[in-house]
Amino acid sequence: MSATSGITVSNDLTQAFSDAVESKAVRFLKISIRNECLVPDDSIAPIGTLEEDLDTLGNILEDNVPAYILVRLDDPPSEWLAVSYVPDSAKVRDKMLYASTRNNLTKALGSTHFTDSLFATSKDDVTAAAYRKHKAHLAAPQPLTAREKELEAVKAAEREAGGAGYEASREKRSHIGDRVGFQWTEEADNAVKALQDGDDSRLVILTVDTSSECLQFASSIECAVHELSAYLPPSDPCYAFFAWPHTITPEPRRDIVYIYSCPTSSAVRNRMLYSSGARSTFHIAKTVLGATSLLERKIETSDPKELTEEYLKLELGLLDSNDAASAIPLAIDGDEKKPFARPKGPGRRK
Repeated sequence: MSATSGITVSNDLTQAFSDAVESKAVRFLKISIRNECLVPDDSIAPIGTLEEDLDTLGNILEDNVPAYILVRLDDPPSEWLAVSYVPDSAKVRDKMLYASTRNNLTKALGSTHFTDSLFATSKDDVTAAAYRKHKAHLAAPQPLTAREKELEAVKAAEREAGGAGYEASREKRSHIGDRVGFQWTEEADNAVKALQDGDDSRLVILTVDTSSECLQFASSIECAVHELSAYLPPSDPCYAFFAWPHTITPEPRRDIVYIYSCPTSSAVRNRMLYSSGARSTFHIAKTVLGATSLLERKIETSDPKELTEEYLKLELGLLDSNDAASAIPLAIDGDEKKPFARPKGPGRRK
């Protein structure tokens, strides 16, 4: 099966995992990428309990070389933990390769076998103590975002005011119809949500139907960061969401970035319309994607040509202080670099 990165699962790995599942005589199955292929690298039998064996896992890992480790659980023994070990000191190419292949590995071997996953950047992250902390974190209730707390407070107030009538009225309203700002079409909603499911670099563009003032899906494109300026409309406003896998941070991440593009050459009416909905579109997207999936920092531009990788790093605060000064965008086509031109409101009538 081909992964997004182009890496394939070897027949040897498929057979080795199948045998491990049936025999129940394997605790750890180490997997490496060699010759553009996922292959079994080592197989370790259980010696004690899962936690006892985890404290020996570091013996088969290398300090600077990524690997995947499939770990059989104790209870039930039919379930597996997928560990993605990508040390901070690994080569950048290896980090990207392993980060872009991990989801496809479990899909190729059968996602139903894997009930948990763990991401490690050092050997200390795969000890018994680290695994206990991981399980405690999963068991803890998820904290509510500010937006979710606000919605809970509104719902509680409506329940107190309306009693049983609240539940009946709630059922008649769609989650899209309840939002403040532009109404989202179901297609736009689904396209933005789908960004969470993949591991590729993808751009989703939403536009406003000026007749109905409804936010609609325009396109979903597999797009590298250096191609952003080519895919955003050059003379019309839009809202875009860019899923960006990168290794700028110590641990490889896939961030979703909100981009509000409003070229100065676009019609004044359109500029005013998009400007009025830019903030609400961002906040609605946070509820669609979840606050942890969408970066808090936003990108605003009046010239899509300026959207280079260095520009994104600078605007999103992903550069250290030494690199930030040199990353400030220079003049484009000989013109002086201007800040984002937010449309002005209409003048006061006399």
